[in-house]
Amino acid sequence: MNKEPNKKQGNNLNNENKIEKEPVKFDKFEKLDRKVEETIQEVETIGKRKFVLKAVHTSFAGAAVWALLLNLVIETLGRMSTTSIWGGFQFLIDEPIVFLYNTLIIFATLVIASVFKRRLFVFTIVSLFWLIIGIVNGVILTQRMTPFTVKDLSILDDGITIVSNYMSTFQIVMAAIGVAVAIGLLVLLFIKGPKKKERVKWKRNLIGVLLVLAVTFGATSIMIKTGKIETFFGNLAYAYRDYGVVYCFTNTWLNTGISKPDNYSQDRMLDIFSDEELGDDNAMLLTQKDEDEEHPNIIFLQLESFIDPSNITSIETSKEACPNFRNLVNNYPSGQLTVPACGAGTANVEFEVMTGISAKFFGPGEYPYKSVLKEKTMETLGYDLKSLGYSTHAIHNHRAVFYNRNTVFANMGLDTFTSIEYMSDVEKTPKNWAKDNILTESMLDALNSTESRDMIYTISVQGHGKYPSEQVIQNPEITVTSAPSEELKWKFEYYVNQVHEMDNFIGQLTETLSNYDEPVVLVMYGDHIPAIDMTEDDLASRNLYGTEYVIWSNFGLDGDDEDMYSYQLAAHVTEMLDMQVGTVFTYQQNHKNSETYLEDLKAIGYDILYGKYYLYGGKNPFEPTDMKMGVKDITIDEVVKIGDKYYIKGKNFTEYSKVTLDGKTLKTIYLGSNILGLLEDVDPDDAANMKVSQIETKSNEILSTTE
Repeated sequence: MNKEPNKKQGNNLNNENKIEKEPVKFDKFEKLDRKVEETIQEVETIGKRKFVLKAVHTSFAGAAVWALLLNLVIETLGRMSTTSIWGGFQFLIDEPIVFLYNTLIIFATLVIASVFKRRLFVFTIVSLFWLIIGIVNGVILTQRMTPFTVKDLSILDDGITIVSNYMSTFQIVMAAIGVAVAIGLLVLLFIKGPKKKERVKWKRNLIGVLLVLAVTFGATSIMIKTGKIETFFGNLAYAYRDYGVVYCFTNTWLNTGISKPDNYSQDRMLDIFSDEELGDDNAMLLTQKDEDEEHPNIIFLQLESFIDPSNITSIETSKEACPNFRNLVNNYPSGQLTVPACGAGTANVEFEVMTGISAKFFGPGEYPYKSVLKEKTMETLGYDLKSLGYSTHAIHNHRAVFYNRNTVFANMGLDTFTSIEYMSDVEKTPKNWAKDNILTESMLDALNSTESRDMIYTISVQGHGKYPSEQVIQNPEITVTSAPSEELKWKFEYYVNQVHEMDNFIGQLTETLSNYDEPVVLVMYGDHIPAIDMTEDDLASRNLYGTEYVIWSNFGLDGDDEDMYSYQLAAHVTEMLDMQVGTVFTYQQNHKNSETYLEDLKAIGYDILYGKYYLYGGKNPFEPTDMKMGVKDITIDEVVKIGDKYYIKGKNFTEYSKVTLDGKTLKTIYLGSNILGLLEDVDPDDAANMKVSQIETKSNEILSTTE
C-alpha cells in the first residue's frame, strides 16, 4: 500500500523541483545581496567546486587575487634575464606600492568581464593579453637589453622576418604549435564555455567597473605627483625595472609623438633664433651663406653593436680585437657617444644623427621611422646638404624594407638607397648576417656615381645578435680566455670575432679612402652596445648607452676630442667643416650652451614635425625625393632563347634579381651579374615584355624594375 509522503518530504521535493526550474546564478554582485542561507543552499545545490570556479572568474575579489598573481608572473619574467626566478617577489618586497599599483591596472581590465554574459571567456582573453605581454617581454630581454613596448608592434613585420636569426627551426615550429593550440582552446571555450543564462545586470556591474577605473586613474595621478612613477623614461630598461612592466607598457601606448610646448606660438618659436639666423620673411635660412666654398664628401658609418671589447671589464681576450679603430681614436677627433638605444633600436640612432632631434622627445620606445616619418617629410642633414649641391645616399647591407627605410629615406632627403638587394656576392656570418666588407665597394660606387660632392649614410649589420651560447666558430682568431660563465664565454667569443672582422673592414676602408682623389670625411660610431647580458659594472664607461665615435679624414681635418649625444654629432661635424646650414644644426651650433637648450630643441622638433611650421614661414618646404634604389642602373641588353629556355643578359644583376612579367615574379636563377636564367615557360609573344625586378625575399615586395 502506497503511503502518502509526509509533509517534510513533500516540501523537500517541491524545493528540489523549484531549484531545478530556477536558472543558476553565478554573478558575484548578485550573490553579495543574498542572504547567507541562500548562498549556502546554492553551494550545496550546484556543488562547491563549480561554485568556487565561477566565483573566481566573475567576482571582483577573485579578479583582484588573479591580478596579483598575473603581475607576479609578469614581473618575474621581466627580471629573469638579470636577476633570478624570484625577481617578481623581490620587486613586491622592495616596492610594494608600485607593485600593487601595477596590479591595480591589471585588475581594472579584468573586471570588465563582469558586464558580459561570457564572463569566463572575456576574463581569459584579458588574462592572456597580459600574460603574453609578460612572456614576450621576458623573451625579448633575453635577446636584447631593451624591453617590449607597444611601439614594437609597429615593427612586428620586421621582427618576423628575422626570427630565424634568433630561433631554431624547432623553436619556431613549437611556438607556432603553441599559438595554434591556444587559439583552438579559446575557440572551444567560446563555444562550450559557460554563458550566463539570465539577464546581466550590466548597469550595476558597469558602475562597479567605472568606479575601479576611477580609482585607477586617481591612483595614477597620486603616484606621479608623489614621484613613485614617472611619465618620462630617460632609460627604458630602468623604467620597466623601477616602475613595473604593466605601467610602462601601457605608457608606451598612451604617450606618443612630441608633446606641444607651453605657450606654443609663432613668437615663441622665432624668439629661439637671432635675426641673423632668420631670413627677411621671418623664416629659417635653409641654404648656406657661402655656397662657393669647396666642401668634402661626408660619410657616416654606423657600426652595428660595435664597441671595443677591451672596454668590457668582465672578459679577457687572447689579443686586441680593434687595433685599427683604437689607432684612429688615438689620432683623430673622437669621444664618447651617448645613444638612445641599448642592445637594440638602431633606427632611433640613425634618426638622431640625421635630424639632430633627440628620440627621447617622443613617446617611450617610439620609432619615428614607424610613425610620423612614414607620412611626412622632415628636415634632415640630407635636405640641408642638398641645398649646398650635395648628392645624398644611404647604404645598408640588410633588407631595404626593414624599419621602412625604402620609403622613409625619401622623406629624409636621400637621393639613392643601396640595400643588400643591390649587392652581389655578399659573405654571411654564421648567424646569417651580411659581413661589412661589402660596404666599401658600395661607398665607392656612390662616390663615383655623381659629379657633385656626396653625403653617404652607411648602416652596417655584421655585429648584430643573436649571439650563440655555444661554440659556432671553429679555430677563432681571437679566443675569450675569461668570462663570467661558459654560456657568456661563447657569446662574447662570437661577438669579439665579428667585431674583429669589422675592425679589419675599417682598416681597409680608411686605406682605400686615403687614396681617393677627393676630400673625404668619415664619421664612424657604434649604434649601441651588443645585446649580451651586461650591467654598468661590466663596462669601463659604466654607461649602457655609451659607444665611441671617431672623425677620420684624408686631408687632416682638425678637431678636439669631445663627448656628446648622438643627436649632436652631425652638428659637430658640420661645425668642424665651417658649415652652418639648416634649422636644427644651426640651433645646435649656436645655442648649445643655452639654459633652455633641450627645451627649445624639443620645441623645434614639435614645430617641424607636428606643429604649424612657424620656423618655415607656415609651410613645410620639404618634398619627398624621387629616391632611386641602388646607384647602379640595372639594365636588360637582350633576351636569348636556347632550346626551350630563356636567358636574360644585362648589367648589375644580383642574387635578388628576378624576371617579372606584368608585375608577376617568375622563377629565376641567378647565373652572374650579367645573366639570369628563367625556370618556367612563357608565351614567346610575351618574352619581349619581360623585365628584371629587385625582390625583397621575405615579403616578395618589388623594390624596383627595369624600364
